[in-house]
Formats: sequence, structure tokens, C-alpha cells
Amino acid sequence: MRRPLYGWLSAEAISLLGTRISMVALPWFVLTTTGSPVKTGLVALAEMLPMVLLKVLGGPVIDRVGARRVAITCDVGSLVVVGSIPVLYDAGWLSFGGFLALVAVAGALRGPGDGAKQAMVPQLVAAAELPMERVTGLSATVERTASMIGTAAAGVLIAAVGPANALVVDAATFGLSALVLAWATVPLRGTPVDAAHPAEGPSPDEGSYRTRLAEGWRFLHGDRLLLGIAVMVALTNLLDLAYASVLLPVWADDTGRGAAAVGLVFAVFAGASALGSACAAAWAARLPRYTTYLVAFLLCGAPRFVVLALDAPVAAVLAVCVVAGFASGFLNPVLGAVIFERIPAPLVGRVTSLTTAMCFALMPLGGLLGGALVGWLGLSAALVVVGAAYFLITTAPALDPTWREMDQRPDPGRVPEHAS
Repeated sequence: MRRPLYGWLSAEAISLLGTRISMVALPWFVLTTTGSPVKTGLVALAEMLPMVLLKVLGGPVIDRVGARRVAITCDVGSLVVVGSIPVLYDAGWLSFGGFLALVAVAGALRGPGDGAKQAMVPQLVAAAELPMERVTGLSATVERTASMIGTAAAGVLIAAVGPANALVVDAATFGLSALVLAWATVPLRGTPVDAAHPAEGPSPDEGSYRTRLAEGWRFLHGDRLLLGIAVMVALTNLLDLAYASVLLPVWADDTGRGAAAVGLVFAVFAGASALGSACAAAWAARLPRYTTYLVAFLLCGAPRFVVLALDAPVAAVLAVCVVAGFASGFLNPVLGAVIFERIPAPLVGRVTSLTTAMCFALMPLGGLLGGALVGWLGLSAALVVVGAAYFLITTAPALDPTWREMDQRPDPGRVPEHAS
């Protein structure tokens, strides 16, 4: 039964398309209206902080209420909140404080919404009867393709209607995503992904909310590999957000290349990443995960910062984005397979939410970090510092033998623990 999987992938593509448009539109709106890299960083903080907090707090709710219900509800809420930004701006009623508040609410909805969608993966894999790496590879391909199209469209939309009104498309995608997900996953109603009581394993209703949240944390804290992945990705995400929300827009603004250059860089990176993810979907099940992970992170990290610091021509920047993007396409399929294979079915909502929350935990500081470094050191020096930090972080797993457990795969003859 693959209708739920394909519908889930379609809903993800639609939602991510709009999210990537807002990823360019929001910082560009603040940068061009205020001229302040620090205020641009505040927008990233306003969105990411509640998103991370609600990811942590939403895990027990996902396990108790059902991932499907939480995902659809959060998408509908996001439609209303994001859609109100261009309406209020066009009416002249949107102050900077009000703008930050709406961005914060949107982030708060995105946290549990994204967590719920991820918690659906094991059940979708079991229903579709496909290898985990095939599904995580398809998911990553959809994500990267949506990123490519969304960021490319963002430059056109911003030029045509302005960054605030470009958010109308983002709002519409949330509504359409909710409709597609509700329709496609009807066959999963009453299953663990939808119901409050799973078909097997201990009930997520056992114990208080605090107890259930603590169970997820104890499991994550006791798994050194999962905890190491979460910490490393948290650090790289911090630097990636500094790059996306401040360093790249400031580079485009300082060089006179404008929002179109930001969209082009993101689109080329995402397009190459989509190709890498498609290759990962086909081949990742046969590749050594540990080596693939290390090489991919080294290629997709520091080189992006170095080429901007050297003020290289746009063609060179895009060439680096192609290599880095293709390498990055292998990361999520590998990480997704490792994470889902190590988590027991009754804890999927809690542990995946905690894991992704940890991965996102430092992102609220990314914009502030980027803005502070640019203001203190200047753009070129800030790029060098962030690129060097990225290199050191991505080489760390080579020194810890625990990371070699990534190559341990479940017995192909064993029935997946998530199946019901």
C-alpha cells in the first residue's frame, strides 16, 4: 500500500516549496527595509526558538494524539498565521514587533508539525514495504527538489510582488499540504500513526506528560551514536543558518547582485542536492554509511564559505554549490535510516522530536552569530571563521569509533519493529 507514502511525499513537497520561498523572503524583507544585519538575525531567532522548543515539547503529544492528526492541524494553523503577514503588511498594520510575533507563532506551529510528519515515516515504510533508505532517500530528494524550485521562485516573486507578498504562496502551500496529507493517509486512520493507542508496545498514555517526555530523553541520552549525530548536526545547522540568513544575503547585497543571486545560489545547491538524494535513494542501501557521511559533510560544508570569502566570480560560487549540493544529498538518507532503525516504535514521536529539536537547538542563534561576526569582523573574515569552524566540526567523527556503528544494519530477514 503505497498511496500514503506517495501522498506524504507530495504533501512534503508542497509544504517545503512554500517554506523555501519564505526562507529567502523573510530575511530579504528585513534586510532591505531596515538595512540591519542584526535585525535580520532577530527574525531567524524569532522563528527558530519557538520551533525548537515546541519540537521538544510536542513529542509526547505526537505519540499520544497521533502523528497524522498533529501534522494536519499544524499545517492548517500555519496557513492562517503565515497568510496574515502579507495581509497586515499591505494594510499598513504590521510593525516590526508584530512581524516578529507572527514569525514566532509560525515557528511554533512548524516545530510539532515537522516532528509529526517525520514520526509517520516508519509506518509509511511498513505500509509501502520498501527499504528504509529508499524512503529516506525519496524524502530527501523531494526536500531538495522543493528547495531548488522554491528558492529559484523566491527571487522571481520578490522582484515581482515584494518579499512580504511572496509569503502568500507560502501560506497557500500549507493549506494544500494539509488537504493532500488528509486525503492520502486515510488508509492509516486507526493505525499507530493516527490513533492515540498504538497497535503494539506500551501505551503512550502511560504516566504523566513529564514521564513520557523523560522516557524519550533517557533513550536518546543512552544512545551515544544518536546523541553524537544530534550534537554534530546542531553545530553545523548553527553555521548553516548564519550562512543562509545573514552571510549570503549580505554578500549578495554588498556585491550588488541582489535577491536574485541569493535565490540562484540556493536553487543550484538544492538542485544538485536533489540529484544527490536521488542517487542515494538508489544506492545508499549498498554504500558504507560512515564513510559516505564523513565525505559528504566535508564536501558540502567549508568550501561554500571559502569561495564567498575569496570574492570569487559567480560561476565559481555556483560550481562549488554543485559539488557541495550533490554531496549533501547523501546526508539525510543515511541519517534518517540510522535514526529510525535505532528507535523503538512506541518512542518514535518522542525520540525523533527530541533528536530533531537538538539538531535545531542552536539554529535560533545562527542569525545572531552571522550578524555579530559581520558587524565585528567584516564579511570576508566572518566567512573564514565560520568555514574553519565547519571544517573542524565535520572532521570530529573520524576521531570517535562510536560513529562506525552507522554501518550496522538490521537483519534483512527480521520483521521491522515498526510494522503492525
